[in-house]
Amino acid sequence: MSHSTSENGTKPVISENTPLLGSSTNEPVSDAEILNHEAHENGGPKPHHEKPLPKLQIFLLCYARIVEPIAFFGIFPFISEMIYKTGNIEQTDVGFYTGLIEAMFSFTQMMLMIQWGRAADRIGRKPVLVFSLAGMAIATAIFGLSKSIWQMVLFRCCAGVFAGTIVTVRAMITENSTKETQARAFSLFAFSGNLGIFLGPMLGGALADPAMQIGGIFRRIDFFTKYPYALPTFISGIVGASAAILCALFVKETLKRKVKGDESSAEAPMSTMELIKSPGVPMVLFLYGHVMLLGLAYTAVAPVFWFTDIDLGGYGFSPRQISFFIGGGGLAQAIWLLFAFPMLQRRYGTGAVLRGCLSVWPIFFASAPLCNMFLRNGWTTGFWIIAPVLQIGGSGVAMAFTGVQLALNDISPSPSTLGTLNGVALTMTAGIRTVGPAIFTSLFATGARTQVLNGYLVWVVLISVAIAGSAAVRYLPEKAEGKLKDVNEGEDEDIIR
Repeated sequence: MSHSTSENGTKPVISENTPLLGSSTNEPVSDAEILNHEAHENGGPKPHHEKPLPKLQIFLLCYARIVEPIAFFGIFPFISEMIYKTGNIEQTDVGFYTGLIEAMFSFTQMMLMIQWGRAADRIGRKPVLVFSLAGMAIATAIFGLSKSIWQMVLFRCCAGVFAGTIVTVRAMITENSTKETQARAFSLFAFSGNLGIFLGPMLGGALADPAMQIGGIFRRIDFFTKYPYALPTFISGIVGASAAILCALFVKETLKRKVKGDESSAEAPMSTMELIKSPGVPMVLFLYGHVMLLGLAYTAVAPVFWFTDIDLGGYGFSPRQISFFIGGGGLAQAIWLLFAFPMLQRRYGTGAVLRGCLSVWPIFFASAPLCNMFLRNGWTTGFWIIAPVLQIGGSGVAMAFTGVQLALNDISPSPSTLGTLNGVALTMTAGIRTVGPAIFTSLFATGARTQVLNGYLVWVVLISVAIAGSAAVRYLPEKAEGKLKDVNEGEDEDIIR
């Protein structure tokens, strides 16, 4: 169909009588809008308008996402020293109590995550989010006031109790996005988590014992001498409190309420077991837990591996070199998540990205012993060429974390079960985080000490586990494939025909 133009060559206008949604009287429109409108008038498909992400809502939810990793990782730089000085124990026992305190945070999260998810599905996302943020802020802040080990354990458990934050943020990110925009939304969500992992230790290391580290006014205030670890935990608490206030004021509820008297909206709530047994859910939950296991295992083993001497199977890195690798890997992950993942997911689908990541993961794990062999043979130049490239390129496997989250969203039987389903998934993650790191670091230590497989025991195990995941992902349910159809292309084809 041909289009006429006005005498001065401008585009035609659509009159006020033309029923084109969203256009105003005598407002010039694009050729694409005219084509879509005329196609619809002639029985073609309705025009497609992609709903943009609500920027303020996504920003606030991503800010709320930062709170949990800051609370968890913020005490890492000083927890060993705090236990040793405050607990009056032998230095050889510090590792035991450090592991206990950290494990209690994740263990408490594991015990309550499903309950928080069910609460978010019943009473609403926003109240659970705000209450959890406030509780975590208080528990995190008072941790620095601990004067005994039992107080540290108690306050750490209190912080773990308020685990509803991460459950509700995931559900609300999903409900604020569409099929077309959720990849971008969860890329920002994942980036926020990485930012929290970076900021937490930075705050903890820079602000611990300010009377000694910073001096000046802090040395003149008795409080900071009596409670040398209060400042970093107070700052972490302030971050959580600010997130609670901002979310209470500006975040919108996303849980859709049932209309009273509407029989069609009446739906019996699913039990947790019914949800877990729903079609496709077990496989997606398995893949979710598998990906988290691989990520947490590598996060635990890598720093020890980088520090360990070359002849024992490591890299023999200095603290500065370890920081370089951690920082480089974190930056590479951010680039993969922010730029590569949304584009790849939109073009090929969630399933294709997951299969790609899980096929690369065994290779990524194999690169660690391979690079150690370079060092053992004295090929230092080759090592410094290959190792950083493999570290940066291999960081792309982090896209699997966002991929399994999108698969989880898609496989949910209904929006009303999204909070509970995320609670189940995060319960698995908390359980893995409670015991997984200790298992894999022990495997590495055993291999290094006994030189089983030249010190590569843990990498052989991890490669085997990763290969199992690359086989399992073939059975990803069709509903969780996340394939997007280019609606506009389809409309153009219909118009041409």
